[in-house]
Parts: sequence; structure tokens; C-alpha cells
Amino acid sequence: MNTKTDTDRPQAAALYESATKIYPREIKGRFASLSKLATNILLGLFYVIPWLMWDDRQAVLFDLPARKFYLLGLTLWPQDFIYLALLLMIAALSLFFFTALAGRLWCGFACPQTVWTEAFIWMEQITEGTRSQRMKLDKAPWSWNKLRRKGAKQLLWITFSLWTGFTFVAYFMPIRQLALDIIALNVGGWTLFWGLFYGFATYGNAGYMREQVCKYMCPYARFQSAMFDKDTLIISYDEQRGEPRGGRKRSVDRKQEGLGDCIDCQLCVQVCPTGIDIRDGLQYECIACAACIDACDSIMDKMEYPRGLVRYTTEHALKGKTAHVLRPRMFVYAAVILLLVGALVTSMITRTPIILDVIRDRNTLYREIPGDIIENSYTIKVINQREEARDFRLSVDGVPGLSLDGVADAITVDGGGVLSLPVRARTQRDNAYGIMNITFAVTALDDESVVMIEDSRFIGPAP
Repeated sequence: MNTKTDTDRPQAAALYESATKIYPREIKGRFASLSKLATNILLGLFYVIPWLMWDDRQAVLFDLPARKFYLLGLTLWPQDFIYLALLLMIAALSLFFFTALAGRLWCGFACPQTVWTEAFIWMEQITEGTRSQRMKLDKAPWSWNKLRRKGAKQLLWITFSLWTGFTFVAYFMPIRQLALDIIALNVGGWTLFWGLFYGFATYGNAGYMREQVCKYMCPYARFQSAMFDKDTLIISYDEQRGEPRGGRKRSVDRKQEGLGDCIDCQLCVQVCPTGIDIRDGLQYECIACAACIDACDSIMDKMEYPRGLVRYTTEHALKGKTAHVLRPRMFVYAAVILLLVGALVTSMITRTPIILDVIRDRNTLYREIPGDIIENSYTIKVINQREEARDFRLSVDGVPGLSLDGVADAITVDGGGVLSLPVRARTQRDNAYGIMNITFAVTALDDESVVMIEDSRFIGPAP
């Protein structure tokens, strides 16, 4: 039996309707200036960093085939995964800190989706005009003027997207070689795939999906409320001051007319990139870009009313209670972040620029050789994390009379190279009994304070 009512059907049908295109209006103000500044800085860093050089190589490069990550003068290896883990922990805690402090600051000013959407909207504005002109152009029938403007926009979007894909790939292979390969039409399959894939993702997300990514695809919008409390700074509409809203001339005495400060101009809705009405209260769609604050302040200035009808404030402050922006959880977050940053910096400063890995031959427990000698075999891997070649001395300790056979006094490892060296550790039978712990050490000959030690085992006959 169908129990749906007539009022249920329009609501259900709305779930399957196409999203209404949002035309954010241009606005000027302090937060709009901050947003443009953040966009220019972040995009500038993204596109410029791959072109920077450090000595004779790219300053920042994820060299996946060689399993190296170059960061200025630092070379990181897979063994340095702990640094990545610390960075991710710092990033997560920083997100918690800033969200608890002032809501979705990341979303409004630094999120890649926001940054690239701002760039695409700017290209849309210079080709199709202002908000009203764009709306009129979309409704108009196809003509030479519409085709010219739409075509110019698409040309800018596609060019920018392809350049973005090219830059993304350049973080994983040298950008100058990549540019030469593209000019010579000698681009490999995976290189071409990832460049086009990232370019297409930028084109689709920033050009068409825009606020839909923030509203429906981003998980942060769903769990942000768990990090908010009533002392979190959020963008809010002062309902007590603004209501009842209504239009009026500037010369009208709003108090005599029984009106609040809101003149119901809808400008805060028109500038919102996600199309919400901030006057309806805090909503998960709000990305905290603060465009509505700039819009409302501009109207308050024209009406000669005090600014701040829409502003950054807290729920406690709106209710006339004392707000505590700096509260215990903020100090806990800050302390943990500083501790992790200190640990990361200290670890990288004191990091030994060599890696030693010892692999014992598991096929045989031990070998007895003439002269009443017990021998164990190992494979030694020495990684030189510096850019220049370096000489090392390999030694072993832990068992009386233990020595290495087949090892030169000095072993040379190329800069950024890995040396795999088979060695044999030997000692007299009288010194070898059962399983004994030993240590291998590799020491830089040019600086004996640079030492890496690795534990292993030496196996002899049962006692």
C-alpha cells in the first residue's frame, strides 16, 4: 500500500533535481582581500616551487623510482617515514586547533578546492562579466557573443587545468626534463595519465562542481561540529540586533518603525559561494570564507549603522554571556603541536646522514672452516644520504676475537647511493657458543662522530 502523501512527493522529487548553479557576487572588503592574498600565495607556491633548484637538482622532488624525497638540501628515504608520520600528526592537530579556535578557517582560505575555485571564478568573471551579466548570458540564446565568451572561458580553464596537471607531475619527476619531453612528444604513459587526470580533476572540481564538493564530498563538513563548542569563533548573524528585518530608506528611523538593522537586501546570500543564508544560523555548508561579513559591513556603512551585524563571534557572546576563546583545550592543542614540531626539528637536525641495514644469511646457521674457526655470513647495506660520495669504515663487535673477512679498510658509497656488501664474520671456536648478540658499526672516515650502529646475531655451536 502506498502511504506517500501529496506533500511528500515534491520533497522526494527535489532529491533528484540537478543542483542549481550558484553565481557568487563580487565583493570587496578586508576578508575578500585576505582570501585573494591567500589564493595568490598558495597558487604561487604550487606553480613556482618545482622550478626552484638546489645545487644541480630540483629543490623539491619526490623521486619515486629512486625512492628518495629531496627537500632543499635534505634527502629523505623510505626509512625516514617517521618524519611523514610526524608531519601528518602536526597537520591533524593544527586542523583541530584552528577549528576549535575559529571554525573552518582552512576551508575558507587555504583548502585547495577553495583556492582553485577562486582562480576559476576569476577567469569566469574576466570572460563573462559580473554576476548579473553571467546570469543573463546563461539565460540568453546561443549567439556569436555567447559563443565567444563561453569559448574564451573554456580556453582559459582548459589551459590552466593542463598547466596544473603538468605542475603536479613535476613534483615527481624533474620539471625541466618533463617540459622537454612534452615538447618532443616523448611523454610516458603514466606521466601522461597522471597529468591529464589531475588536470581533469581540477577542471571538474573547480570549474563545475565547486560548492558541491564542499557540501557532499568533503567529510570535514560532516564532523566539524564535533570540534566546535560554544566558545568557538564562528560567522554568525546577530538576530537580536537584526530582527525584525525589512527594507527602508537610510533616512528612516528604524527604531520608530520597529525594525532591526537588517534591511533584507539579500547581499549576504548573493556573495555566498555555497548559496546559504547566514541568517538561518550555523550550517554545515558554510565554509567560513567571511564574504557575508564584508557584504553586510558594506551595507551597514551605507546605512550609517554600526558594523558587525554579521561577524566572527561565539554562541556565548551572542547570548550575552562571557566568551572564553582561549580555553584549556586550546592550550593543550598548542602544547602538543609545539612538542611534535620540536621533536621533528630536533630529529632532523640530529639525523645521522647514513643508514645501515644488516641481513643475516638464514640459509645456514654457521660454517666451520679450517683453523677451528666459526663463520657467519651477512649482507650489509650502507646508504649514503649525502649528495657527495663518502668513505666509511665497517666494524663489528660483541664477541671476543670477532673480525670481518672480505671487507676493505675503506668502503666508498656514492652520494645518495646504496652499497650492498656481502661480508663474513669470523672468530675462534672457543669464543663462539650458541646465539650471541653482536653490533655492526659504520663510521665516516672524514668525520668519526658520524656513526651508525645496527644489532645482529652471531650463531655458533651449542655450548
